[in-house]
Amino acid sequence: MSVAQALREATARLSETSDTARLDAELLMAHALGVGRSDMLLRHMDAEEPAEFAALVERRAHHEPIAYIVGEAEFFGRSFLVDPGVLIPRPDSESVVQVALDHAPQEGRVLDLGTGSGALLLTLLAERTGLIGVGIDASPAALPVAAANAARLGLAGRARILRHNWREEGWAEGLGRFELIIANPPYVESGAKLDPDVRDFEPPTALFAGPEGLDDYRIIIPQLRDLLTETGVCVLEIGRDQAEMVTEIAQLSGFQVELQRDLADRPRAIVLT
Repeated sequence: MSVAQALREATARLSETSDTARLDAELLMAHALGVGRSDMLLRHMDAEEPAEFAALVERRAHHEPIAYIVGEAEFFGRSFLVDPGVLIPRPDSESVVQVALDHAPQEGRVLDLGTGSGALLLTLLAERTGLIGVGIDASPAALPVAAANAARLGLAGRARILRHNWREEGWAEGLGRFELIIANPPYVESGAKLDPDVRDFEPPTALFAGPEGLDDYRIIIPQLRDLLTETGVCVLEIGRDQAEMVTEIAQLSGFQVELQRDLADRPRAIVLT
């Protein structure tokens, strides 16, 4: 069977479970061929279907995310390694990084709380060459992924990836102070209904934060004063219905709060000073 024929069959198969069936099929085929999607569409449509393609399609048909199948995801114009030990970087978080860049100094130290794949921290370092950074995560599975991405992007010399758990006493000792802190903490309500792509495959400890989705904000925000410099700024990603509640938590801890919206005009981040 040719690549073109296999893509048609795969699209029909994936349309039962995916709203982007054709794109999914093309991404999986390009991965199986070991070429870029554009190159595949231009030069490989008459080639023979790779033997492993059908198995990849079946994985996607059972809701496994494309990023986990191919082992990488695009974020802010760069490719990041991912596996089931880390959340898949999402386009929504790109607007949070942009807010952080708008407030970032040209030089200084950055802390990424819950770094996962390292996408937020490493994007900031790549965009601001005068910054150095620390990415922390409680999950041992996340640390090698973030470290591999730092090396892949040539940023290993400016990024330290460390295991710290903000739920543990004394977790911040030795970290010092930072001009910028960024975080996309867990903020999904424990009873929320999620798509099976997320629910069945992404790490629950990076998603869920109690019945209101606020548990980690309540832990992190009161501790930020000991981590920020006098003029430091913290940018926190929030859920679409959490702006008022997270703002209240921050104000009770003595912070001034600025709400930022994403391109769809949804509350997406708060800036704390």
